[in-house]
Amino acid sequence: MSSRRFPLLLVGAFAALYLIWGSTYFVIRIGVQSWPPMLLAGLRFVVAGSLMFAWLRWRGVPLPTAKEWRSCAIVGFLLLSCGNGGVTIAEHLGVASAVAALAIATVPLFALLFGLIWGQRTTGLEWGGILLGLIGIGLLNLGHNLQASPLGAVIVLLAAASWAFGSMWSRHLSLPNGAMASAAQMLVGGAVLLFGSLVSGERLQQMPDMGGWLALIYLTILGSIVAFSAYLYLLKHVRPAAATSYAYVNPVVAVLLGITFAGERIGPEEWLAMTVIVSAVILIGLPQWRRPKVAAVASET
Repeated sequence: MSSRRFPLLLVGAFAALYLIWGSTYFVIRIGVQSWPPMLLAGLRFVVAGSLMFAWLRWRGVPLPTAKEWRSCAIVGFLLLSCGNGGVTIAEHLGVASAVAALAIATVPLFALLFGLIWGQRTTGLEWGGILLGLIGIGLLNLGHNLQASPLGAVIVLLAAASWAFGSMWSRHLSLPNGAMASAAQMLVGGAVLLFGSLVSGERLQQMPDMGGWLALIYLTILGSIVAFSAYLYLLKHVRPAAATSYAYVNPVVAVLLGITFAGERIGPEEWLAMTVIVSAVILIGLPQWRRPKVAAVASET
């Protein structure tokens, strides 16, 4: 690979991570106007997982073992069924896409707390970031968006906690190598969401409009396959802290898209919460820049 092409790939990968993952919150808002929330999320991951799984098998990648399938089921349920599914349900209940992105930005804070379960040491700087992040969550709940939908507020924060817990647990589970782990997790997580859609009685009242179909395609191809592949690429070629820098870029992208194209209104408490939460995530990321071997925590939406 030429030295010129390599930087271009890095730039493209970062652009995908920042812009695509940051935009998925806005696209989910469009999608839930035409699709029931669990059906939308379930279809997204089942289709994306099936495409990835078929491509990997065509490339000769071996099937996961029974133990690896069990691990993928755990991670897929926590990250995708509860994490992403929770975000989709919260936006369906009226939580603004920008506010949902701010809530999910707390994943690294929850991850540090859950890391204590497995004996992970937390520095003073990281504890400061956790405290600052908790203040940001309090400010976020003072805003009109989450107060207008208390159930949505609970669900989106539980989604962030579930993603963080699943991410930390995944580091201690036996998972397939490379993209096969993601494909298997998408298949299981998507299947659980479709089952939840069925038993909860979700029904399509009418066929989705063009915006709904485009939202599903965007979330499936770009949000689930392209952006996640870019994330895996960055984990191999840059420091984990750089690869996870989306955690404080995505909320800004989501807020700008929500205000510009969806007419979302962000109050002063929420603007302050964004500043505090992003500052907290940057603060807890500083030790990672000093320790390049620290494992990264994903928060795909």
